[in-house]
Amino acid sequence: MRAIRLSRAGGPEVLELQEVETPVPGPGQILIRHEAIGLNFIDIYHRTGLYPLSFPTGLGLEGAGIVEAIGDGVTRFSVGDRAAYGTGPIGAYAEAHVVDAGRAVRFPADVPLKTAAAVMLKGMTSECLARRVFHVKQGDAVLVHAAAGGVGLILCQWLHSLGATVIGTVGDESKANIARAHGCDHVILYKTDDIAGRVRALTDGLGCAVVYDSVGRDTLESSLASLSRRGLLVSFGNASGPVPPIEPLRLSRGGSLFLTRPTLFDYVATTEELDESAGALFAMIQSGAITVEIGQTFRLDQVREAHEALAGRQTTGSTLLIP
Repeated sequence: MRAIRLSRAGGPEVLELQEVETPVPGPGQILIRHEAIGLNFIDIYHRTGLYPLSFPTGLGLEGAGIVEAIGDGVTRFSVGDRAAYGTGPIGAYAEAHVVDAGRAVRFPADVPLKTAAAVMLKGMTSECLARRVFHVKQGDAVLVHAAAGGVGLILCQWLHSLGATVIGTVGDESKANIARAHGCDHVILYKTDDIAGRVRALTDGLGCAVVYDSVGRDTLESSLASLSRRGLLVSFGNASGPVPPIEPLRLSRGGSLFLTRPTLFDYVATTEELDESAGALFAMIQSGAITVEIGQTFRLDQVREAHEALAGRQTTGSTLLIP
């Protein structure tokens, strides 16, 4: 089969398309023949070495397709079932991938395979951010950075369905229109607007109960300054670079603020948690509360271009690789 491999950390040039042996599932594992593969910012963190890997390695954590073979002891899936996963193991950038049966899910028949590949990691991230990292309730004011991105579009819709007032930041007016169409009540252009000032104006000076920040270094100060007293900053990404150290007194001076740095993997650590999160996600899709925006697709042999587009913030919604 064809698969992307890399022998060192670096830029998109380290991604190489190779012919490799199709893996065989071991006990408790399934082999999924991919129809689509999800592209995520964590893939860039892995590629660049921000999140270290052991080399040589594959790349990618998310995909969906048809179960082609099962290992001993697997009862959760049968050959021919549709299956999706969003938490690895790493190596999804390939025509097929072996996954532990307990880390993959079935999904409703009316959800297309490409939608499942586009939404597993981003959608379950949105589920845990809106329901468990912070329990958003009706009337809460919330700020979502990168509101037109893959997680942003799903998260904004989820928050809107809960009755929150959703404020989103985007890079330009075209992305602002997309964000508004996906649940944002107010949109801030981060390149030209005073983010914290606009948030205060929109919230009668109170600020937001929670800020969801996947951008990192460039938005840290505006995120903290946008919070209400006892507000929570949820830092869950580093698109602009890692967040610098924060002194605890900075949180005190800002109004007894809270800071958390969650990762999805700790919120779907067991098969039961995975099933509950994925089930809630697909229920939202079936209800129409969430629509999944696949903004762009690339062939597997265009993976370098895909990474350049994602890192350059030239994408909207979810991005797929098609094997």
